[in-house]
Order: sequence, then structure tokens, then C-alpha cells
Amino acid sequence: MTMREAAGTSPAPLDELAREAATCIRCRLSAGRTQVVFGVGSPSAELMFIGEAPGFHEDRQGEPFVGAAGQLLTTLLGEIGLRREDVYICNTIKCRPPGNRDPMSDEIESCRPFLQQQIAMVDARIIVTLGNFATRYMLDRPVGISRVRGERFHIDGRIVIPTFHPAAVLRGGGAASKQMEAIRSDFAGVKQVLAERPEPVEEQLDLFG
Repeated sequence: MTMREAAGTSPAPLDELAREAATCIRCRLSAGRTQVVFGVGSPSAELMFIGEAPGFHEDRQGEPFVGAAGQLLTTLLGEIGLRREDVYICNTIKCRPPGNRDPMSDEIESCRPFLQQQIAMVDARIIVTLGNFATRYMLDRPVGISRVRGERFHIDGRIVIPTFHPAAVLRGGGAASKQMEAIRSDFAGVKQVLAERPEPVEEQLDLFG
């Protein structure tokens, strides 16, 4: 049984990991959180989104991307024919940094085991990184999002597509901004990748048989 099949037939491993994360005190952020914001969506999703960190509304509700940035993410998903429940959404770190500051490197490292296991358990074919921190995490290099957004990276058998964080798009002017045009283009690219289906191994072998 593949990891995807295991996740699809029983979401219990993700639930267990969420329960473990809920009591985490590995870094300073645990002292100021209302609750851990673990992840939401399909445990066997083909498409996974990784953001930066919970904000005010996420910290209160315990769900990622529920504020204005989350509404934009929902809209962008709808434009390519998807709902939030069709994908899996999480963040690089699971607790809100004070004042919505950037995550610190040791905080990201403290949360790394949780994110690594989420990636493995969901086993999505495509991962979209939202913003600098998630992109640097997945690409494992200090790259700026503007230089790599919309590109496809093949990492550990998955396709990673970086794009702007929805919050950055809203700060940059919203619907009329060049960032909005860019993120819509990137989501169209995600839709294209979702539609691409590699030929089954059996059919490939038949061509040479």
C-alpha cells in the first residue's frame, strides 16, 4: 500500500500528529499562542499548500488561512475549479509569531518534524509554496520568491511550485496589482500540472514489448 493509499483510507496518522502538535512546547512561540494551527483539508490531497505562519484569526480559530489572505486563497482555488476541502493547507510553523513577525530560524527548525511528517502523510503530487519562507524550506536555499515564482521544481518525487503569499498580494495592492496578475498566472500553471497525467508504467512497458 502506498503512503497516499494509507492516508486516504485512514486519516488517523494525521490526527495523531495534530494531537501531538497541540501540546508542543519546543520553542518560544508556545508561550504566546491561543492554539496550535496544524492543517486542514483532504488527508490524501493531490495538491498541498504550505504557507508561512498563522496570523491573528488563524491563532483564534485553529485553522490556517481563514483571514483576508485565506479568503483570497479560497477565491484563487475556485478560479481553477477547486475547493479548500479538495486540497491540504498548512504552514511552515504552527504557532503565531508575536505581532505577526517573520518566523525565526530556530522556530522553523522546531516545527520541521511536524511539517516533514505532514508532507509524507498527505503525499501530495504537487506542493505550492506561498511566500519566501515555505519556498526556502522546500528548495533548501535562500532564494527570493520573485525570482522563482511560477517555476516547477522536482523534489523527492513531487512537483514544487512557488508563488506569492496571498497576504503579500493584498499588501501590494490587491486585485489591481501586478502580484495579483502573477499569482493568478501561477494558479493557472498549477491547474495545468494537475491535468497532466503520466502514462501508467504498464502502458509504457507495452510500447517496448
